[in-house]
Order: sequence, then structure tokens, then C-alpha cells
Amino acid sequence: MQKILIVEDDESIARMLEATLEMAKYECRICCDGSLAPEEIRSGRYDLVLLDVMLPGLDGFQILEQVQDMDTPVIFLTARENVMDKVKGLRMGAEDYVVKPFEPMELLARMEVVLRRRNKGRSLYTYEDIEVDVDSHLAKKGGAEIALTPKEFDVLVFFLQHQDIAVTREQLLSSVWGYEFEGESRTVDIHVQQLRRKMCLQGRLVTIPKLGYRLESR
Repeated sequence: MQKILIVEDDESIARMLEATLEMAKYECRICCDGSLAPEEIRSGRYDLVLLDVMLPGLDGFQILEQVQDMDTPVIFLTARENVMDKVKGLRMGAEDYVVKPFEPMELLARMEVVLRRRNKGRSLYTYEDIEVDVDSHLAKKGGAEIALTPKEFDVLVFFLQHQDIAVTREQLLSSVWGYEFEGESRTVDIHVQQLRRKMCLQGRLVTIPKLGYRLESR
């Protein structure tokens, strides 16, 4: 289980992030004071830090400067939309820069990209008797390999990464097909139906009327 540090002084945002990440099977810890963050980063052995820019004590840039030698990946979270702030953070070594307000699903996708790039992302997923190996692009059900199309495979991995979270059709389109995709949301429905049939996920991969889908872990 990857260990994530949330450095955020807004308690409501910090708790929202904590709940979202724990549902996605990450271990989380919150630090609300910038002056305490460098020592926490050094002592906590974190796989990733979500770092707010505007903090009491030290700001996000000062914190990153103090822990650059740790080589712990950092994603900045900030209300600032100033391009120069983004450039500064990225030049200092931040992996990504997410402007508030943001969609939790988008943040989870960005985190997965960073962790995988750092060879810390998960490549093996299990769900009941389903086993998925992302690196080998293999999906098994009860030990037997199941033939999935590339997009069906990507949709399955996305749901496994976001169990018990309501996922909209638009979120699936943007995350699996890409923001440039110009097709209809019906594309998502067809792939989910095929996936549900092939992996025997009836009653588990449920439809949420007028919204999308949710893969239930219980």
C-alpha cells in the first residue's frame, strides 16, 4: 500500500483528500503546518506528497527546497493559477501542479501516473477471484485468462483503482479515452456492459442512474 502525505492547512480539503485516497486504497497522513512538513517528509518515508503552496510557517516552495535531496515525488495543490508559479514549481522538481478546485478522480489519475513513472505505482490488482497484471496486460477470472480489448482492459483497471467511488461517464471518457475523444458517452456504456459480462461483475459493477457506475468492494 502506497503511503501518501497530504500537506494542506484547509481541514475540509485535507479530510476530503484523505477520504478519497483511503477509498482508493492508499495509506494517508495529514500535516497542516508548513513548518512541520519538512521533518515529516524526511521521517515518514512517503511514496508521494500532495503539497499545498499557501501554508502557515513555510510555503510549498520553501518546503520542496528543503526536501529536494529526498527525491520524494511531489504534486503541488494550489488555488494559484499564475503560470510563473507553475513553472517555478516544476523547475524545482515537482512532478505535477493541480489547481483548485479539482476533481478527485483527476487527482487520483495524476497520482497513478507519477507513482508508475517512479516505479512505485501498482501493477497487480485483485478483486474477488479477478487478477489483473497491468505490465503484462493480462486479466484472469478464477485463474483463467479473459480476452479483453485494450479499452475494456483500461476500463477494468480504472474501476479497480477506484473501488466504491461513483464514476461518471465523462470521467471514464477523459481518463480512458482521453480529453480529445469526441465520441458519445454511449461508448462507455457499451464497454462497461461487455466488461460486466466477461468478468461476471453483475451486482458488483453497478449502474448509478443518470450518473455512471460504481465497482463495489463489498
